Amino acid sequence: MISLDQANIIITAALDHGRTANFKPLTVVVLDAGGHAIALQRADGASTLRPEIATGKAASALALGVSSRAIGVMAADRPTFVAALAALAPKGIVPAAGGVIVVDAAGITIGAVGVTGDTSDNDEAAALAGITAARLKAQG
Repeated sequence: MISLDQANIIITAALDHGRTANFKPLTVVVLDAGGHAIALQRADGASTLRPEIATGKAASALALGVSSRAIGVMAADRPTFVAALAALAPKGIVPAAGGVIVVDAAGITIGAVGVTGDTSDNDEAAALAGITAARLKAQG
């Protein structure tokens, strides 16, 4: 499981990465393996829907077992299928990079990180920076 201390490290490092790289204001959430929020922070100036988008990215990854980037590819290939999933998923489906699954040493899912606020590629880079800073591993 991801501890609160680890979640806070992830969030701090992701936000620091965004500031250092001059990204737009980010919002970062860390969910446990069941999709429940451990911690969330919204940078000053981040727009009001960002917590829901970050949560949607992370929850989407957990729900389908792949990164939200992979869900974006899936949406391009099978748009009707992915659109139908949105009605089934309580936190929605966000088919854009920035939702990353976190795994333990054995490759078992222990949670997910969701980042939003800049481009999807930059959101994902911030998520990965946070996961690395917490000495955890992103799903391969």
